[in-house]
Amino acid sequence: MPSSPIEAPPEVSTEVPPGGGPAGLTREVSGRAPRAASRRASRAASRRGIPWRRWNIALHRDLGYLCVGLTLVYAVSGVAVNHRADWNPSYHITAETTQLGALDPAAPASEAFARSVLDELGIRGGIRGTFRPDPGSVEIFLEEGTVAVDLATGVATVKVVRPRFLLRVFNFLHLNEPRRLWTWMADLYAVGLALLALTGLFVLKGQKGITGRGAWLTTAGVLVPVAFLLLYL
Repeated sequence: MPSSPIEAPPEVSTEVPPGGGPAGLTREVSGRAPRAASRRASRAASRRGIPWRRWNIALHRDLGYLCVGLTLVYAVSGVAVNHRADWNPSYHITAETTQLGALDPAAPASEAFARSVLDELGIRGGIRGTFRPDPGSVEIFLEEGTVAVDLATGVATVKVVRPRFLLRVFNFLHLNEPRRLWTWMADLYAVGLALLALTGLFVLKGQKGITGRGAWLTTAGVLVPVAFLLLYL
C-alpha cells in the first residue's frame, strides 16, 4: 500500500503585529509602568526628605534608656517625700527613756559629764558635742542620735536615728542636698524629661497618635494639674 505523505505542522508566527503586540498584553504592560514609576518616584522623594519621624522615635527611645535610672530615683523619693507629714522619709527614729541615778542640777554640759551619762546607759561611741538648752537639762549629741538628760528628775531620753535603706540616698539626690555639680545634672535630667514628653507625642500617627486618641489623653493630662491649681489656689 502506498504511504500517505506526512504533513508538516503549521508554522507559528513570532512576528509582533504593528502596535506592540496583542491588545491585552499592551494594556497590561502600559498599566504597570506608570504605577512602578510612581512608586520609584515616591521612594526617591522620601529618601530626599528629612526622616523626622524616624529620628523622633530614635530620640524618644534613647532618652528613655538614659532617664530610666533617675526616673526611678525621683519616683520612689517623690512618694516618700510627699508623705513627710506622716513620717520621716529619710531616717528611722526610735526613742526610749531611762531613769538615771541622782544628778547634780548644776552639772556642766561638759564631755566628762556626757561620758558618765553614756557609761551609765551602756552606750558606746563618740560624742559629737553637748548643749544646755535650758538650766535644767543637758543634750548630748552622738553619731546616731541624741541623749536628753533632765537634771531635776534624772530621766534620760535616748533617740536613735538611723538612715532608711535606699530612701535616704534617693532623697539626698531628689532634694538636691549635694548641690554643686549635681544641680547641673538634675537640670539636664529635667530637660531630658521634657524632651521625652514632647517626642512621645509624635511616636505614633493615625487614630492612636496625637491627631486621634492621643489628643484626648494629652488634654486630660494637662487638665489634671490645672484642675488642682484651681482647687487649691
